[in-house]
Amino acid sequence: MDIRRIKLLSTIVLPLVAAGCTTTYSGKDAGFSNVSVKAGEATGKQTVWVQNLQHANEVRTRVKALMAKKTIDVETAVQVALLNNRTLQASYADLGDSAADAWQTQLAVLPTFSVGLSGIGTPGLEAYRILEGAVATSILRLATHDRNMKLADTRFRQAQLNAALASISLAAETRRAWINAVGAWENVAYLNQAKTAADAASELAKKIGEAGSMPKADQAREHAFYAELTAETAKARLQAKLAKEELIRLMGLSGSDIEFQVPNRLPSLPKTLIKRDDIEGEAIHKRIDLQVARLELEATAQSYKLDNATRFVTDIELVGTWEKEREREDGKIVSDSSGSAALEFTIPIFDSGQARLRKGELAYMRAANRLAANAVDARSQARAAYLAYKSNYDIARHYRNNVLPLRNAIEEQSMLSYNGMITSTFELIADTREKIDSTILAVNAKRDFWLAEANLAPVIYGGSASSEAAETEMASAD
Repeated sequence: MDIRRIKLLSTIVLPLVAAGCTTTYSGKDAGFSNVSVKAGEATGKQTVWVQNLQHANEVRTRVKALMAKKTIDVETAVQVALLNNRTLQASYADLGDSAADAWQTQLAVLPTFSVGLSGIGTPGLEAYRILEGAVATSILRLATHDRNMKLADTRFRQAQLNAALASISLAAETRRAWINAVGAWENVAYLNQAKTAADAASELAKKIGEAGSMPKADQAREHAFYAELTAETAKARLQAKLAKEELIRLMGLSGSDIEFQVPNRLPSLPKTLIKRDDIEGEAIHKRIDLQVARLELEATAQSYKLDNATRFVTDIELVGTWEKEREREDGKIVSDSSGSAALEFTIPIFDSGQARLRKGELAYMRAANRLAANAVDARSQARAAYLAYKSNYDIARHYRNNVLPLRNAIEEQSMLSYNGMITSTFELIADTREKIDSTILAVNAKRDFWLAEANLAPVIYGGSASSEAAETEMASAD
């Protein structure tokens, strides 16, 4: 075989083989360290990617240890969810798919080898008569390999960000579910107090009515109030149980693990608020969904350049063949080698590539406009979240510092008047009921504040900044 042809094939084949031997995408947890860092920055918690039985057993042991205390606080709930939620683990599989795609793209330039034998077992020959070999690789894949790798790597980085985004979203959803569950049970406790007062008023009205000292209409009012409050208490208890079920689902629990409790009251309001004077700037620089959108724009541009480079030639393949023939002449085995190289290609004569170029331009503009729109939305969401955070704090503090003290004062004065036989039992009970109503409003205001606080991390880092809190605030306002 001509030495120059050997050099040609060696120049093409050997680097390709070397390139395919090492890769940064082949690890089972490729890219997950970046996911863990980004998710940890936003949540303060650890994430894991369970890929085998050993990992599963380790996570199970850790979850059991976290759930050992029967009353679960919000930080424990979030950590259990990040360890145990199967939907999150399924989203991590998408990261693995992206790494495998990038790995496959990296290996796509490797040549194909073929070997053929003929004349095997022919009398008088030792092993074979003719040995043929061929090496083929696509010049198009060689020419576009760098661009294909850049595109695959961009998609891989996107997958990492999406996995981190899924982790942050789950943490935020779990935090909100815990707040809703605790707030719901706190409401049940105060409604039970109101029900007790209403029950006492109903019984008293019945006795006074039997003595003929109370009109039937007044008796019916007290009985109706007690009946309505009983229904409201049952409804609140149902909402509390459903809220806990939502928390259980997000934590990925089942069986005996669901037999935990949440506190029966929300934490007190903080003394001071978190300062977020530049929350818009934080959102623009830290929002992971914006980073995903930027990478989408980059990937679209890379695909557009790829279309531009390959618009005329759709496939070019370099084929190198080598043949060695052995035969016996005058009692001796004679070998002869030969080789050749050829180019095979197709040109789409009727396809100028203009349509693909136009689609590339439109795809790029679509991605650019979506990125711009997402940036506008992110800034608006950040402002709205911080406004809700501050306003709900002021509202909850107003109930705590002004409304409830006034209701306590009214109840105390009513008790003094009742003891002095100035007011009746029903006036005392009515004042007590109104105090409980105000207390429930104060609990709801405190819950709305903690929900608004839980929404700060998603609007800064990305994730599901749920509209549930806003809907709750609107319902409370109504």
